[in-house]
Amino acid sequence: MTAITRFDLNADLGESFGAYSVGNDEEVLRLVSSANVACGFHAGDPSVMMRTIEAAAQRGIRVGAHPGYRDLAGFGRRAIAYSYEELKADLIYQISAAWGMAQAVGVTLSYVKPHGALYNTMVRDRVQATAVIDAILAVDPGLKLMALAGAPVLEWARAEGLGTIAEAFADRAYLPDGTLAPRSQPGAVLYDPEAVAAQALSIVRSQSVGLFAGGSIEVSAQSLCVHGDNPEALANVAAIVALFAENGIAVGA
Repeated sequence: MTAITRFDLNADLGESFGAYSVGNDEEVLRLVSSANVACGFHAGDPSVMMRTIEAAAQRGIRVGAHPGYRDLAGFGRRAIAYSYEELKADLIYQISAAWGMAQAVGVTLSYVKPHGALYNTMVRDRVQATAVIDAILAVDPGLKLMALAGAPVLEWARAEGLGTIAEAFADRAYLPDGTLAPRSQPGAVLYDPEAVAAQALSIVRSQSVGLFAGGSIEVSAQSLCVHGDNPEALANVAAIVALFAENGIAVGA
């Protein structure tokens, strides 16, 4: 296996709303290589979107759209039984907003990473996955879909000619089938920076991640995510960057 010396680290950002501040975006942006910018339906607003994209552009960071269900109250983490037509329209609306704002500050939107419940649902739900794929193709066929490594949605997207980015999570626990443990389950979210960094290094170097009940599963990814709304987000990212550096791995898209 070829030694990996460079790996993409992404974070969900731009999730503040009006007077409410979420995360530590400015500091996190100093350390990651890709920014998933909330598009206003689960979090964020136009001003926050613009500031986040501008800050990413100033640092030469790859920018992606982070659309979700129309669910501000639930932060986009509640399942919604959308029809194909309604979900596709909602996604075109959000992706177009991010695409336009990126153009306004002189950068190119690179990819789309759905958020929360939509992200988890599209893993195997063909109707919602198709709405995601078709919405991206309608806005810009050059965009890529970032989705869970090993998930069928990646195969479906590639079959439609859409580029993909397989993603793994440094701060989430995994189930034996390769999906993420539900947030309602104790231990589903990792808060200890050392544990987060260790999981990140295992995914990059060994293509494996440990499970709750022992053992591990294979995870072959092209990008690692750290959640910006995690209270330990900055510490987690800093720990990953430091451990990567110790092992000769640079952070880069």
